[in-house]
Amino acid sequence: MLTPAGSRDRLCWITGAAGLIGHAVLKSPHRPPGWRARGVTRADFDLRDFAAVAAAFQRERPSGVIHCAALSKSPACQADPELAHLLNVEVTRHLATLAAGLPFIFFSTDLVFDGRQGNYVETDPLNPLSYYAETKVAAEQIVLANPRHTVLRTSLNHGSSPTGDRAFNEETVRTWQAGQTTRLFTDEFRCPIPAVATARATWELLAAGVVGLFHLAGATRLSRWEVGQLLAARHPETPALVVPTSLAEYRGAPRSPDTSLNSARVQARLSFRLPDYAEWLATQSI
Repeated sequence: MLTPAGSRDRLCWITGAAGLIGHAVLKSPHRPPGWRARGVTRADFDLRDFAAVAAAFQRERPSGVIHCAALSKSPACQADPELAHLLNVEVTRHLATLAAGLPFIFFSTDLVFDGRQGNYVETDPLNPLSYYAETKVAAEQIVLANPRHTVLRTSLNHGSSPTGDRAFNEETVRTWQAGQTTRLFTDEFRCPIPAVATARATWELLAAGVVGLFHLAGATRLSRWEVGQLLAARHPETPALVVPTSLAEYRGAPRSPDTSLNSARVQARLSFRLPDYAEWLATQSI
């Protein structure tokens, strides 16, 4: 949604505005003065239609792009690698080229790491275990080739998406409401973060002209099991069928056991403290 056409504020495109992070960025109350936001969704145009995207870019002349759109479900990427490459790599390449002289922020993932170490910093070596993560590594390289551009690696984001099924918390609670059991790993670790905090940080970085590679995740390393327990405590109305399990019992595609991120580099550039997930969740109304 745009502010009035006569506004002199700079326009920022936000792709994937119907998704979790894109929607949070679009609706964030922390958008800095001097900027207006334009949420880009499939209702506007398909990002795979490069000619249509270029025409819209030329017509609207944004002053910045926050690129949140992606095929982000690992199983979907594994099932259709050609589509995953197109959406996650080639679409990113096209947008980054259009925005070559502008601020451009791209969202990547903690899953670019193999999880053998944990507490990853930006300079640690990458070793993606899924095709989804491979596409994100490829896209990172494209974005970071331009010194004006920025990559934000994030983790599990908690929030409310327009479709009600994009956030991990939404998926988990839906499972419980259906009376189904969730088997959660006690030995797989992430750093969950509220999408509203991700959005606030993104706008602050854009406004400050910060560029480069940053980890942007919650302040606390938690297992999938711990996250599930915290959610269950907040949803007593659901039949919270939560069962602990171990990666040692898992049979399936490779999983990264500990992709916890060290966000100290970005924290030093923000005006607020990145939240501890448990503390933040306790303050939220259900």
